[in-house]
Amino acid sequence: MKKVVIYTGDLCIHCDWAIKLLKRKNIEFTEYNVAKDITKREEMFKKSNGARTVPQIFIGEHHVGGNAELQTLDKEGKLISLLG
Repeated sequence: MKKVVIYTGDLCIHCDWAIKLLKRKNIEFTEYNVAKDITKREEMFKKSNGARTVPQIFIGEHHVGGNAELQTLDKEGKLISLLG
């Protein structure tokens, strides 16, 4: 299974929704709070081609995007296959 990384921020309901989905699907992930770790914030900017909103979600090297894109992948039945 590919590594899942989610970059989050403080008081972010979209981050909470994305995390709830991952937990509900029993998908292991690593979370980095970019409000608390400036090095992870810079890492997120580079990996996401400058996206500054949170969450930013990555499955392996694939940039999923944010919560809306994650939810869409799940609704379309593509999330589990992307995890490979």
